[in-house]
Amino acid sequence: MASLRKPVIVRKFSRDWCAGYATPSFGQNAAELEILDLGGKVLRIAWEQVKWVCYVRDFPSPSSANDSANPERLIHKRFAIRPRTPGLWLRMTLTDGEELEGLAANDRSLIEGAGLLLTPPDTRSNTQRIYLPRQAIQSLEVVGLIGAPGRKRGEAAGLPTEQPDLFPREPEPAE
Repeated sequence: MASLRKPVIVRKFSRDWCAGYATPSFGQNAAELEILDLGGKVLRIAWEQVKWVCYVRDFPSPSSANDSANPERLIHKRFAIRPRTPGLWLRMTLTDGEELEGLAANDRSLIEGAGLLLTPPDTRSNTQRIYLPRQAIQSLEVVGLIGAPGRKRGEAAGLPTEQPDLFPREPEPAE
């Protein structure tokens, strides 16, 4: 059975961060983000303070100094090559000037809702998904549309699959 709360790391614009558990759909239309921290307290953070919410595999260890500076372990913020997963390849500039790329679903969630849910460039890192509140995004650019695999353009458009003759054949003369 899946857990009712997912492990997240919330990064604020003040460079502070907090770790805890959030519900999968954590009330994006609410005035604030509510998470249950590792000590069992309920934290409420205003969306204007939130830079991003990272759904993570595990939490940083308290003894590691490297994890305290980058607990999301979000090393790659841009794609090195064109992604293969279907979706919209987006490049965002956040209000603090930082740039981030990710893949978003090609659906109504891009224009509706209070934020964007992205797949980060390095899916093997600690961060599995990133939620960006709309207030945190200064500019958004669509870099590319990555199509679904196995779908061919000719079949999708309903075009004929046979090559038409360029020069009609002359009727052969009767002897």
